[in-house]
Amino acid sequence: MQEKKEINVGIGFATGRKSFQRILKTNIYNWRESGLTKEKSIRLNLLAAYDLQYSNTKSTDYTNVSKQLLDLIDDTYFIGKTAIQKEIDYLVQNNVLNETQARLIFGSGYAAKRNIILYTALKNKMDYLIFLDDDEYPVAVTNTRSSVIWGGQHVLATHLRNIEQADITNGHHCGYVSPIPYIEFNDILTEQDFRLFIEAISNDIVNWDMVRSVMDNGGVTYADTKVLVSDDAKEVQEVNHTKFISGANLCINLTRPNRVSPFYNPPGARGEDTFLSTCLSQRKVLRVPCYTFHDGFSTYHHLMDGVLPIKLKYIAADSEAIIMRFYLACIGWIRYKPLLLYITQPEHYDEKIKEMRERLSATLPKVCAYFGREDFMNISKELERYNRNVKKHYQQYLDTQELWTRICEFLADGHPFE
Repeated sequence: MQEKKEINVGIGFATGRKSFQRILKTNIYNWRESGLTKEKSIRLNLLAAYDLQYSNTKSTDYTNVSKQLLDLIDDTYFIGKTAIQKEIDYLVQNNVLNETQARLIFGSGYAAKRNIILYTALKNKMDYLIFLDDDEYPVAVTNTRSSVIWGGQHVLATHLRNIEQADITNGHHCGYVSPIPYIEFNDILTEQDFRLFIEAISNDIVNWDMVRSVMDNGGVTYADTKVLVSDDAKEVQEVNHTKFISGANLCINLTRPNRVSPFYNPPGARGEDTFLSTCLSQRKVLRVPCYTFHDGFSTYHHLMDGVLPIKLKYIAADSEAIIMRFYLACIGWIRYKPLLLYITQPEHYDEKIKEMRERLSATLPKVCAYFGREDFMNISKELERYNRNVKKHYQQYLDTQELWTRICEFLADGHPFE
């Protein structure tokens, strides 16, 4: 009987939270429960790129993994500032990139963390790389009964069943996915006002019907039972030259490195998954039937200890922390929307920016009054700043792809690895 070909799988976390060890433990036991840790033909490699500044952590918060867990995986790669600089030096010394170019790919921000994980996986000849988030758990929650129902999810196993036939597989998310809280509309802020505001700052995939549905559920996204009972993956359709994916519950096929694209986000913005989405027109992208529960407000850590609530809390706009999270999300969205429009709708760019200005001018004073925070007016300033710099950011976006091609060619040429 022919032996199965060994596959080398990377599991990547771009992390900065103290809860990393708990997330890791939950996931490793999930891989064991699904039979992957005993599968001799599969090598499981942990890749964790960590940021000590994000929540004032120390390196041992990530690297100090118990032997009990390490025995269940094959290899580990912990990537901090020193390790990143070593790789930058390596590429510079081999005349692949100069220091400035390397900083564009591996500098700061979410895209850079994902890129160093992607690079490390390619450098170490991994076949597939799955990205998981440090605030998502391998469970799904539905709301079809009087109380919510929970179910475990074999996230990694589902991706591995589908990734060989695709360039990218992407799962689903439930829980507190949206940063938009539940809002009681009134004379200060009507539903139409809020709709115009959200449509001004969000992207094509965040439509008002979806936002309204999540708000009606108290800010919670529930898993679709049709997806949970299905074994079928579905091809992601293109919208405005974009195949929208998320940055986690995401698997990338590395067996053909020339089909792998890097992450990019404008400085100080998010959207690294959205900008990768704009590079996928000629790629096969599958949505696979598995969920992760997104704990966006870090209030459900007890799920990892087996405590399953029968109701999920409404996320109402009644606390400083929730309003601040919504504000920061709005800033993040507005910072990357000009570049997204410039890439996907260049012929309508000026018209779309003008429409955004008008909608923000009409709605921001009402948003400020409703939340009791004048700093929501900063959204207009950020739109103008990122609009002014859109051509510069577009050039960086193109440069990132060109430099990434150079890196992949260098790694493919069989240069010795350190």
